[in-house]
Amino acid sequence: MTAIAAETAALPAHRRYRRVTPGRVGLAALLAGTAALYLVGLGASGWANAYYAASAQAGASSWEAFLYGSSDAANAITVDKTPAFLWVMSLSVRLFGLDTWSLLVPQALAGVASVAVLYAAVRRWFGVAAGLLAGVVLALTPVATLMFRFDNPDALLVLLLTGAGYASLRALEGNGGRWLALAGALLGFGFLTKMLQALILVPVVVAVHLLAGAGRPWRRIRDLLLGGLALLVAGGWWVAVVELVPAAHRPYVGGTQHNSVLELTFGYNGFGRLTGDETGGLGNTNADAGPWRLFGSEMGGQIGWLLPAALILLVAVVWLAGRAPRTDRTRAMVLLWGGALVLTGAVFSLSSGIIHPYYTVALAPAIAALVAIGTVVCARRARVVLAATVAVTAVWAYVLLDRVSGWQPWLRWSIVGVGLVAALLLAAADRLSKRLVELVAMVALASGLAGPFAFSLATAATPHTGALPSAGPAGFGLGTGPGGGRGGFGNGGAGAGGRPGQNPAGSHSNAQNPHANGNARNPNARGSGGGNVNGPGGQGFVRRGGQAPTGGGRMGGSMGGLLDAGTPDAAVTRLLRAHHSRYTWVAATIGSNNAASYQLASRYPVMAVGGFNGTDAYPSLAAFEKLVAAGRIHWFIAGALTGSGSGSQSPQRIQHWVQQHYPARTVAGVTLYDLS
Repeated sequence: MTAIAAETAALPAHRRYRRVTPGRVGLAALLAGTAALYLVGLGASGWANAYYAASAQAGASSWEAFLYGSSDAANAITVDKTPAFLWVMSLSVRLFGLDTWSLLVPQALAGVASVAVLYAAVRRWFGVAAGLLAGVVLALTPVATLMFRFDNPDALLVLLLTGAGYASLRALEGNGGRWLALAGALLGFGFLTKMLQALILVPVVVAVHLLAGAGRPWRRIRDLLLGGLALLVAGGWWVAVVELVPAAHRPYVGGTQHNSVLELTFGYNGFGRLTGDETGGLGNTNADAGPWRLFGSEMGGQIGWLLPAALILLVAVVWLAGRAPRTDRTRAMVLLWGGALVLTGAVFSLSSGIIHPYYTVALAPAIAALVAIGTVVCARRARVVLAATVAVTAVWAYVLLDRVSGWQPWLRWSIVGVGLVAALLLAAADRLSKRLVELVAMVALASGLAGPFAFSLATAATPHTGALPSAGPAGFGLGTGPGGGRGGFGNGGAGAGGRPGQNPAGSHSNAQNPHANGNARNPNARGSGGGNVNGPGGQGFVRRGGQAPTGGGRMGGSMGGLLDAGTPDAAVTRLLRAHHSRYTWVAATIGSNNAASYQLASRYPVMAVGGFNGTDAYPSLAAFEKLVAAGRIHWFIAGALTGSGSGSQSPQRIQHWVQQHYPARTVAGVTLYDLS
């Protein structure tokens, strides 16, 4: 080994780093396998979340829509999130055209990058084997497989949080100011991806750096202040732009009642998620809030497979660290990832407001890191603890698999049997040969990963659409299947349709109408106008069943609902496209998913009255009347949502006004009103 090392050191730098090593081969295999898991069959999910797909379409044809994250290219209203994740998709759509792959490949690549970053973070202090194990655990977490194949904000969020964790660990080695500035910038960009959820990591980073950072206390505080400044700049500039630009010159902020991004940040997407007091929501249905939520029927199969193992190993490693020096790296690293797991898990568990099981993907890097680090440390110093962890993991996998007992029933018995035998042999490892111990360790590892691996394969093999996707085989956890949601809002997806076609009208949907310029906030103002993005004329979404949610769903022949978007009939699509250049919006309808279905099919802007839930205070009846009088909106599509939440009643008033003043026309079961 010494001779090999000397020979390697003597090589020129460019040849030295090209040398093939087991670690590099392992990393290449890990990333290739992860890419295959996340990319194969990706096109089957169609638009996935059509709400965000429509916004990416808008951002790809209007830079104003891109900046604000508007739902349509005419910039009526934004999505109810900050738009950083949409920027990635919109740029991809601009480059490659609008189809399933341009929307979802960036998410899959974010997953591969997350695995690579976590590998680098763990390998740096604990070796190649630990890094590879961490990467494998993250890649095979079922909810990670789900979200890295879906166009929600969570894929980019996980990459940014993992990167911030890596930078925070590098700060503990020295040069804390530079690395904490990077961590702060990544967390700031995470805020622009999913608002306050990204900032849960901040107190953990601060505490760990104060405890274990290099240098004197004042130096550590100074480095943290630099990191805080970077976070403020990276995450605050967009908030400042939205708040400082007059409301008449920007889109309405979706998810709010008063057109304020600060209201969105601290209200609907902030403390309202904790307390359940969410103005504009459709009521609190989270009766499962409590300390066991992450282990329950809805979240357990998404994230919980190795959660008990991560908690056991966290406690064990901290205990084994004992009275190690203040800057002990092992303790610092498990405190960082453990703090992220415990704090984020507590927020998810105890929140009384809107919480969806797929949010738990944010826990996946921490669980993966703790399992890898704890396995390496306990294999050297506490094999009994490792044996107990293997046994608990096997029994817990049996419990999770028993919840979907009709699916692969042999698997749960195999895992629990093999896992318990491996645990007993690990406990008696001192009496076994080294080769046998290594074999038992591999078997134990395989038993622990078999459950999430099977669930991840089932997830990747199943199309997912709608607002509430769920990982695992059909019938597990939520609703009626992997596309489902609470209360049975399940839906699946058919394949994507073809390559984009040529835009028949140029880059602006109202280019030929001199009176249609402007924006929704001020009917008399001139603006960028609407646009369209080339793409397939409509993806087929086949509903699997499940009842409509209270206060929403399909009504009056509408194609979409509160949580999913369907595909309009070709006759309806032709009607919307006819004379599109005369109007800023080819149609208006209540609810963002319903609007998205018509916008993606027609390729032209459709106004989402009332935002996502149909409860936002946009537009007012008076403003809507002015837009109609100005000839800005062609059709109104009725019956999408009742809009019966705790927010504004403007959407109902608008629909009632339209029904009183314009004759109805039914096409393919859809009721439309010609506002021209």
